[in-house]
Amino acid sequence: MFDVIIAGCGPTGAMLAAEPRLHDVRVLVLEKEPAPEGLDSAHTYLLGIPQPVVNRLLEDHAIELGAQVRSGCAVSGFEQDDEGVTVELADGERLRSRYLVGCDGARSTVRKLLGVGFPGEPSRNDTLMGEMEVGVPQEEIAAIAAEIQKTDKRFSLGPFGDWVYRVVVPAAGVSDRAEPPTLDDFKQELRATAGTDFGVHSPRWMSRFGDATRLAERYRVGRVLLAGDAAHIHPPTGGQGLNLGVQDAFNLGWKLAAQIRGWAPETLLDTYQTERHPVAEDVMNNTRAQMELLSTEPGPQAVRRLLTELMDFDEVNRYLIEKITAIDIRYDFGAGPDLLGRRLRDIDLKQGHLYDQLHRGRGLVLDGTESLAVEGWSDRVDLVADPTAGLDVPAILLRPDGHVAWIGERQQDLNDHLSLWFGKPAN
Repeated sequence: MFDVIIAGCGPTGAMLAAEPRLHDVRVLVLEKEPAPEGLDSAHTYLLGIPQPVVNRLLEDHAIELGAQVRSGCAVSGFEQDDEGVTVELADGERLRSRYLVGCDGARSTVRKLLGVGFPGEPSRNDTLMGEMEVGVPQEEIAAIAAEIQKTDKRFSLGPFGDWVYRVVVPAAGVSDRAEPPTLDDFKQELRATAGTDFGVHSPRWMSRFGDATRLAERYRVGRVLLAGDAAHIHPPTGGQGLNLGVQDAFNLGWKLAAQIRGWAPETLLDTYQTERHPVAEDVMNNTRAQMELLSTEPGPQAVRRLLTELMDFDEVNRYLIEKITAIDIRYDFGAGPDLLGRRLRDIDLKQGHLYDQLHRGRGLVLDGTESLAVEGWSDRVDLVADPTAGLDVPAILLRPDGHVAWIGERQQDLNDHLSLWFGKPAN
């Protein structure tokens, strides 16, 4: 008997597996693909880490915390009742769990079996993306790429290491993305777009993506939930999909643990959809807008030129950067200062960095007044009294996902919000 079974061990599933383990919740991850071969803010910069590496790091983290991961195990069916979910695998094995979460991608088996609608727009365009070596000089590649990008904003060919290039090229027609592209597919589309295949060879990885945009009507039906691409798909413009899915997992993980451990307030698990569904809608809207700007038609290109001018204004630039990086997310916790509902940055404390205090998956009261207490909730909430913390408010309550759930200085007010998010106090 497991507490949580997760279908899919991509970044969302791996992240979700780790968070409940911080509360000793029994987690099993089922990944239909066989085990992969070995791989050869305050942070205002980009890290060029390939997604397979990110996935491996998150999976290793979950395993280190005690989550079980089974590769080559596909979910073929499930039945739920008042006590839990019986999950059937493709080989006929049946497993029992208190909850099931579908993190199994855009073609989610869990979502389809659950009967949740997935409305939106189908894909109109296909694009091939991969990393591979090239056989022509960099100067020749740069000159050809610059000329193509004057009229085709979807094309990109840039260095990603010694002789390794990131290739992004439009594909003719819309194909079944369940079938990965071949090197010959890349050569054919490169010749069609650029007049040359640049001598590409020795691919590291290859994939295809479309511009379909869909959002699940519900994220939860009883004891079965959806997260990541199983709940929403959109064009990859801006690279927002990984962030969106991982934050789904971060939001859901501690709430599932609270439900399983028996201290969750009655409506806590429902806040997962309440908070994350609008975030996905916002990402879908801005990726739709970005895709329009890639059009070579005069109207979209005029808007693109205007937006380029507007981005010279610091306020506009900051607004768009915060939107694309999801720093602007503010959950609706009612009226209050702008900080309420936002994720607090990693500030310095006497005890070290703030985020170091959140590694145990617990709530945290950061008290600048040195007069507050968390008696009755100390089994699930930590207290850090630090009048030197760089806060413009007396004290805050942080949820395990780092979002500010309360701002104030009165003990009774704090107690009310501790009960709201962390349940009744212990006797």
